[in-house]
Amino acid sequence: MVTLIVGASGATGRLLVAQLLNCGEQVKLIVRAESNWSETLTNHKNLTIIHASVLELSDAEMTQLVNGCNSIASCLGHNISFKGMYGHPRKLVTDATSRLCKAIKANKPEMPVKFVLMNTAGNSNRDLSEHISFAQKCLIWLMRVLLPPLIDNEKAVDFLRTQIGQDDSEIEWAAVRPDNLKNESYVTEYEVYPSPIRSAIFDAGNTSRINVAHFMAELITNNEKWEKWKGQMPVIYNKLSEQS
Repeated sequence: MVTLIVGASGATGRLLVAQLLNCGEQVKLIVRAESNWSETLTNHKNLTIIHASVLELSDAEMTQLVNGCNSIASCLGHNISFKGMYGHPRKLVTDATSRLCKAIKANKPEMPVKFVLMNTAGNSNRDLSEHISFAQKCLIWLMRVLLPPLIDNEKAVDFLRTQIGQDDSEIEWAAVRPDNLKNESYVTEYEVYPSPIRSAIFDAGNTSRINVAHFMAELITNNEKWEKWKGQMPVIYNKLSEQS
C-alpha cells in the first residue's frame, strides 16, 4: 500500500509519517524544502520525499505523483503568523484537496482511493444536524470574517461533501476533526464520535497530535475502521480521563 502525504513537515504530519512507516506502509511526501527529518526517517527504505510546493505542481506532475497511491492524507494548515493567516495562498487546504482529487480522477483508478483530511472540531458537519449554540454561531461568523483559515478548512470539507459525495467510484474520504491540539510523546487512549460532544469554543476538549496521527493511520491501514468512518467527519478527543 502506498500513501501520499501533503503537509508532512507539520507537527501532525511528521507523526503520521512515522505511524505509517511503523505499520510497514510505503509513504511518499510532498514537502516544500529540505526538512529536519531524523536520519532514520530520511533514509527509510519505504519513504520517498518529493521536494515541491503542492500548489505549484502542474496538473501533469500532480497526476503522476498520485498515480499508484492507494491513499492520500492531507495535514496541510496555515502557519499561526500574520503572513500564514492573511497572506497567500488563502485557500491552501481547499485548493490542494480539489487538485489532488482531480489528479486521482485523471488516473481512473480501478479501486477507490482513500482521501483522509485533517480538519478541525470547530467546523460543523452540514450533513448532520449538529447542535451549535447561538453564541457559538455568532462567534464562528465573526471568526469567518477575521480568520481566513477557518473558511479554508470549511470549504475543503465542503468540496469533499458536495463535489465528491458518498457514492463516488474513484474517491472515498473522511475528514478528521481534532479539538484543541496538544503535543504528547506517546499515543494514549482516545475516543471518536460522529459529532462533537462539547463546544469547540466554549468547552473545548483536548486531542494530542500523536493520537490524531494514529487515528489517521488507522483509517488508512484498517479497512474495518475505514468502512465505519468513510464519508464522515469523525471528531477525536483524548479519553475523558486524559482531559484537563
